[in-house]
Amino acid sequence: MERLIENTMYAARWLLAPIYFGLAFALLALAIKFFQEIWHILPAVLSLSEGDLILKLLSLIDMALVGGLLVMVMLSGYENFVSQLDVEEGKEKLDWLGKMDSGSLKMKVAASIVAISSIHLLRMFMDAQQLESEQLMWYVIIHLTFVFSAFAMGYLDKLTKH
Repeated sequence: MERLIENTMYAARWLLAPIYFGLAFALLALAIKFFQEIWHILPAVLSLSEGDLILKLLSLIDMALVGGLLVMVMLSGYENFVSQLDVEEGKEKLDWLGKMDSGSLKMKVAASIVAISSIHLLRMFMDAQQLESEQLMWYVIIHLTFVFSAFAMGYLDKLTKH
């Protein structure tokens, strides 16, 4: 009975496979939105003010960072929790693939969230005249919470490895 339960639990990891595959569709949706934004920016690029153009570009950078985060979680999560990816010999293999355990994945996700939050906060500061002071304050507090959380996770990770 114990063996059956253990085998069933071990096989249950495959329930994560469609979830990680679903992230590929999320990446596709993000790519569509990215190119939709570019399609809207290009015709207006000469008429946009420098500040407006920078805000639009920051939005594109934000999407690129989220896309990288999706790829990292999708591939590393699959490798760590479901099965090793079998990349054919001679095909390009990402350098970090197979080297990122769940702890380092967690740290990279935290760092990515801080980077995404930084871009978002920068966008808010560039458009600060449209926001109330209290709203801007909450954006800063939330960003600092992400920064502190990432720092604390890194510190705890360092403590547990020693």
